[in-house]
Amino acid sequence: MNQETPRTVLFLITKATWGGAQKYVFDLATHLPPGQFTAVLAFGQPGRLSEALATRAIPTHCIPSLGRDVAIISDILSFFQILKYLKSERPDVLHLNSSKAAALGALAGRMTGIKHIVFTAHGWPFKEDRGPLATWLIYLLSWKTVLLAHKTIVVSKVDEQIGSRMWWSAGKIERVPIGREPVQFLQPHEGFRAMFGKVPPPLIAGATLRLASIAELTANKGISYAIDAVEHLTHRGTDVIYVVASEGEDKEYLQNYAREKGVSERVFFPGFIADAAKNLRGFDAYLSPSIKEGLPYVLIEAAQSGIPVIATTIVHEDFSQFPQFTFVAARDGLALADAVERVAKKSHAHVANDPFPLADMIDRTVALYSR
Repeated sequence: MNQETPRTVLFLITKATWGGAQKYVFDLATHLPPGQFTAVLAFGQPGRLSEALATRAIPTHCIPSLGRDVAIISDILSFFQILKYLKSERPDVLHLNSSKAAALGALAGRMTGIKHIVFTAHGWPFKEDRGPLATWLIYLLSWKTVLLAHKTIVVSKVDEQIGSRMWWSAGKIERVPIGREPVQFLQPHEGFRAMFGKVPPPLIAGATLRLASIAELTANKGISYAIDAVEHLTHRGTDVIYVVASEGEDKEYLQNYAREKGVSERVFFPGFIADAAKNLRGFDAYLSPSIKEGLPYVLIEAAQSGIPVIATTIVHEDFSQFPQFTFVAARDGLALADAVERVAKKSHAHVANDPFPLADMIDRTVALYSR
């Protein structure tokens, strides 16, 4: 009996570095049902994702102009490079991730006759702080991508509500929450030390409040408001330190901001920390001061840790079932500080189940590849 040839799923993403969208692609590409699907990655900027998939013997292809910032000439070049690659690769499924790659890839996929084009919106980009004209143009681009894709996955309830209100999007939007395998957490003293990486951890007292965030250092993550919270707590006489594990374009700005606020000795930027979530039990509370978000992996990981989590209300609908979550308004460092004082010294909660299983995300996404 002839064995059926596995179907090819081509994942297209702008930057193959590492973040929520990249981890999502990695989890899908490495968990496709064997014998039914094979994965391929195409990307603009190489990084940890492309390296990690290459070590798993998953083919990767670089489209150099795709990794550049938005510019008319490079975007036109990217489109034709994507079109050429799709014509040669002829994937059965084209799974689009990140706004730029999705907008260009959806049109190229339609022109090459791909039967299954899936777009995952990892948080609608027009929710970011921009001028009215830029917001409107980005909304139109996102809407065009939804129309061209056969199915659009959203990962949060808020994004599902927004997507369902787009014209002619009925039946195209489907919410598939991201999934995460259980984290193997370190013991608190080990996790605290590991979160600092190569930076020497400070000497602290038993009463010191230990706060942490794992977030790319960009404006969307709202880290400056958490620094404001540290300033407020310090002025109240609270002994507090705050560790932000990651890298990003705003790192120098945030370091200077902490210095201006007089809390640079209490705020630490150790850079990228591999598997940082396993360190969370070494802290008294996790801060998520984001001003724009989808459904972030790190909040699932923080929920598993059982430590108190203080997040902005933009993720309330997806995490309201967790008793250790406290929600505050975005862009409000004072509200963050007040919440820290209320909850940071509570004991860890027992996590009885996993409401975001990875297997469920894989099964539901694979089912869309055949619709």
